[in-house]
Amino acid sequence: MKDGRLPKRQYTEEFKAEAARLAGSVGSHEAARRLGILVSTVGNWARRQRASVESDGRLPAAVTEVATRRPVSELEAENSRLRRELAEAKQDVEILKKATAYFARGSR
Repeated sequence: MKDGRLPKRQYTEEFKAEAARLAGSVGSHEAARRLGILVSTVGNWARRQRASVESDGRLPAAVTEVATRRPVSELEAENSRLRRELAEAKQDVEILKKATAYFARGSR
C-alpha cells in the first residue's frame, strides 16, 4: 500500500450477489458506501447479475442459496433476538454514561 493503492480483495459469490441485490434496491453509490467498496465494483457485479438473469431467465445460484437458506420463522426469531440484544446493549451504555457523569462530578 506504499503507492496509495488498495490491496486486492477477494469476495465470495454470495457477497457479490447480495451487493448486487442491494445496489438494485438502494442504488450503486449507496450500496458501495454502505459496504465500503468502490462504486464501479458494485456496478460491475450488478451488471453481471442482470446479464446472467437475462441470458438464462434464472437467478444465479448464490442468490437462490441466500434466499432459500433459512425459513422466515428462523429469520424472525433471529431478528427478535438481535433486537433484545441491542436493547440490552443500549441500556448498558446508558448506565455507563450515568456512572461516568456521577464519578466525574465527584472528582471536581
